[in-house]
Amino acid sequence: MLIFVALASLLFLATVPEPSQAIVIYTGWERHALVGTEVRLSCSFFSWRWTSEDVTFSWTYRPDGSRDSISIFHYTGGMAYVDNKGPFRDRLEFVGDPSRRDGSIMLKNLEFSDNGTFTCDAKNPPDIVGRPSNVRLLVFEKVPIQAGVITGSIVGAVLGLLLLIVVIYYLMRFLVARRVFSLSVSKHGKKKKEGSQQRQGPAPAADPAKLKASEKKKQESRKDRK
Repeated sequence: MLIFVALASLLFLATVPEPSQAIVIYTGWERHALVGTEVRLSCSFFSWRWTSEDVTFSWTYRPDGSRDSISIFHYTGGMAYVDNKGPFRDRLEFVGDPSRRDGSIMLKNLEFSDNGTFTCDAKNPPDIVGRPSNVRLLVFEKVPIQAGVITGSIVGAVLGLLLLIVVIYYLMRFLVARRVFSLSVSKHGKKKKEGSQQRQGPAPAADPAKLKASEKKKQESRKDRK
């Protein structure tokens, strides 16, 4: 009876479909580009499942100042489809690799009117629950001063930190070398002084009889002079 119940339980578990898991979609936060150039908008996802043959990617675009989004790209069934009526119909290229969970697109010949928010959504069945991710595109005629200042500040801070580390390193080496030299000189001088004292030995004590005789001779010499 117990064997029958166990076999029935295993059969039931095998026939129950596994619940789908939520996937996490990643894009950049903000991209800057110059008029007339191209920019890559990256999109990838994390899923607990193996990459499915039915994986899909969808991109939508909402221009600055607009509340409505339009579909500009869709990948499904191993095929890429670019919207043939949108603003990017002749300027969008799929550069991702779905087998590596990459759904990136390339926008070419950028215009000022391309400023806006791009949203990427991905599905990896049976993992189909996930929150789309957004990336903002800002198109400039030249590199913005603020971006240049920030970049320069970061580079300057990194170089300053490296210089400080080098200075501290050599300062520590100098202090350690100086300390070792001082200890060596002090130890050498102490040994030399002890050796000199050992060679000389203690001064001999004066003989009282000789001192008395010497004093007597001095007194007699003084009398003869008088």
